[in-house]
Amino acid sequence: MAYRLDPLFLGLGIVVCDILAWRLIRAERQRLRLFVRLAIFALLTIVLFRGGMVPLDAAPWPDQPVRHFLAQALEITWWLLGARVLAALSGALFLPKAWQGERLFQDVLGALIFVAAAVAAVAYVLELPVSGLLATSGALAIIVGLAIQSTLSDVFSGLVLNTTQPYHLGDLVSIDGVDGKVLEINWRATHLLSAQGNLIVIPNNATARAKITNFSRPSELHGVNVIIEVTPEARPQLILDALERAIRGCRVALPKPEPSVMVKRMNTNAIEYEMTCYVASLASKATAANQLFDLAYRHLASAGIDLRSLATTYSKPPSASDRRLRLLSTVNIFQELDADELSRLAKRLSRHEYESGQEVVASTDITDYLLLVDAGVLSVTANRGGERVETARLGPGDTFGEFGVLAGIPMQVTIEAITSVVLYRLEKTDLTPILQARPEVGSRMCNLLSQRKESNDTLAKMRVAPEAQKTSILQWLQAKMHALHDMA
Repeated sequence: MAYRLDPLFLGLGIVVCDILAWRLIRAERQRLRLFVRLAIFALLTIVLFRGGMVPLDAAPWPDQPVRHFLAQALEITWWLLGARVLAALSGALFLPKAWQGERLFQDVLGALIFVAAAVAAVAYVLELPVSGLLATSGALAIIVGLAIQSTLSDVFSGLVLNTTQPYHLGDLVSIDGVDGKVLEINWRATHLLSAQGNLIVIPNNATARAKITNFSRPSELHGVNVIIEVTPEARPQLILDALERAIRGCRVALPKPEPSVMVKRMNTNAIEYEMTCYVASLASKATAANQLFDLAYRHLASAGIDLRSLATTYSKPPSASDRRLRLLSTVNIFQELDADELSRLAKRLSRHEYESGQEVVASTDITDYLLLVDAGVLSVTANRGGERVETARLGPGDTFGEFGVLAGIPMQVTIEAITSVVLYRLEKTDLTPILQARPEVGSRMCNLLSQRKESNDTLAKMRVAPEAQKTSILQWLQAKMHALHDMA
């Protein structure tokens, strides 16, 4: 039983416990691992010093080769365990939090500490001359360095990347056109997870020389760029004004930083215009781009600019009568009308202009007319819990006033001009003959109105009559329209 109290036996037992703890404690429990390392290192220190095996001196028992060898092994192990504990403490206490999750800095710091511990163990425990070892290791380092120049380039490039921190773990980035999420930054490369679920490994040397776009910084801010090619025969200022109205009609775009429109390139075939705005999330980029293309098409058409091929002759902006016809032909509810009916209806339209910030329709107004947006941008706001909340934006080709025309009920929303606006007004008395002669137009209006979520919610709150509770929103709207316009 006396051998159990032997310092060599106790020291070897502590080393075995350290190995078992390292294998059993999971890697994500960093604090527990660090605490166990400190406890085991402190216990090994006490056992060695009390047993006469001081790591700062040569091992005792030179006349007993086996015990002497085991004592040397324990003292060298003490230096290595101490280096491991010091590396873990230094990483946790002195490295910035942004660096603690990245392996490269921790590996470099740990390597430096372990090299110093190995040199100290050779000098104190084995009592070998360190100067000769350092000279030999220096020459060996030069030879190895020449052999692994590419790898060293990746290592130092990785140090630069970790120091400048163009991206962190979890960031969405684009490195020289390769998009993905940063999974790992190690000695040699940066690992990205692509949108297709593929792992992309980019050497640090290539990353350091590449163009890096970080979509995650600044947080909650992502740019959207859309390029439109327009005929060079149209005046650029006219196009810029139309595209500025288009970009202001995009609800997904953030007000700050302000969106912008600029001439990108000009030649004899076309002029390129770039629309730039910012959205709050990466998922909104596609939605914003799609809205910008649609709005650009509508506002350019409103300005009389067609997106055409070069073989097509450029046409000047339409006249007033042609403009009314063109507007009616773009409105969804009038798609069923033929050319003669559109011409008769166009003569009934009256033109109205509003300045930016001017209220067009109040929430309590009962509109006995239909308004068609010819140019400009309008904001639709509703009262939600005592606050005005924007629910939609209107642009060329949109209509409003259907509440009053179809059902004779208040608007329930306020419509205000964001830019200078040109509207065409169609009176209810002028619309009644169309609805009586072409019931499909009225059905189309009822369908569009019942499909709008805001309108659906508003109408649902207003249906208080018992007979209305038993019908759908669409049926209720159709019944109100038939009664209001004397339709069979």
